[in-house]
Amino acid sequence: MSKTNNSKPVGVIGSGSFGLAVANLLAENSDVLVFTRKEKVANTINQDRFYNNQTISDRITAINSYEQIANTCDIIFPVVPSVNFREMMRNLSPFLRPYHILIHGTKGLDLPTHILEDTEAKQAVTRANVKTMSEVIQEESVVVRTGCLAGPNLAKELSEKYPAATVVASYFDEVIQEGQRLLRSERFQVFGSKELIGIELAGILKNILAIASGAISGLGFGENARGLLISRGLVEFIYLGKMLGGNTEAFLGVAGVGDLVTTCTSKLSRNYTVGYRLSKGESLKEIMETMDEVAEGVKTVRIVKKLCEHYGVRAPITESIYRVLYEDETVELALRKLMKIPFHNDIDFL
Repeated sequence: MSKTNNSKPVGVIGSGSFGLAVANLLAENSDVLVFTRKEKVANTINQDRFYNNQTISDRITAINSYEQIANTCDIIFPVVPSVNFREMMRNLSPFLRPYHILIHGTKGLDLPTHILEDTEAKQAVTRANVKTMSEVIQEESVVVRTGCLAGPNLAKELSEKYPAATVVASYFDEVIQEGQRLLRSERFQVFGSKELIGIELAGILKNILAIASGAISGLGFGENARGLLISRGLVEFIYLGKMLGGNTEAFLGVAGVGDLVTTCTSKLSRNYTVGYRLSKGESLKEIMETMDEVAEGVKTVRIVKKLCEHYGVRAPITESIYRVLYEDETVELALRKLMKIPFHNDIDFL
């Protein structure tokens, strides 16, 4: 496989708030092509240099051609919701070649809709049919060198140029090195990790806890309760991560604890916002219909609940959030039940 061409533009697929934040970070070091499905959005970005509450760098050009972004860019950052990710890859795949590098920034899981919606459980939900986005890339394309971007990366703070850091995870040293070269700046640190699946899972699973944290805030339960949630949530999501093939170490760094604390304490988090609004009496349907972008934790809760049932794993916080989201249990009742669970050991995963 050929080496990447450092003089070529870098590609980003997705014009959501995080996709544009990544594009602006990349634009500090390279020219950037951003793919967006709608020609109107591309024109707005190119003409107004402002979209999704972000000022767009002059080094960014928006396009709406998969063929153009694949033919022009050797390195592409797909940043689209998990529900659209496989379809995006199928559209992009005919134009990809083995020399391409894909580093995704999507914190969600892929499960065929007919399995997720199967109320009679005719087909078991197992790790074999639940995929991370790097696995989707490899299933749908000839690309071998894949990676992911994960960490405490709230789009609004990135767009306002606050100091931050992320992790580029991949099995390939070249992918990590290219990610660091392209993204690193004086205000943005980029760490590397070979624990690809674990880093992906850390970014995915913390969204469940963020929903719970938002609910705690909405009820006014204070910081003691949030500290309890985050610490016990860390234990739960390490066990869930190991169940799905991740290593403990992946959950203890920037992409694990760092992202967990950030997402569980910030009103800028979409998943936190879902929990907060649920605690104020809004229904999930009302919340989802009025949110501008996807809160990945809502879908993740359903998938992880089904996985736990198949593997016989207890996940009290996940189960509580599931009942609130999908069985109309009130946040207050779910939290009361959670507090009554007789935990015996504090840390038992080391």
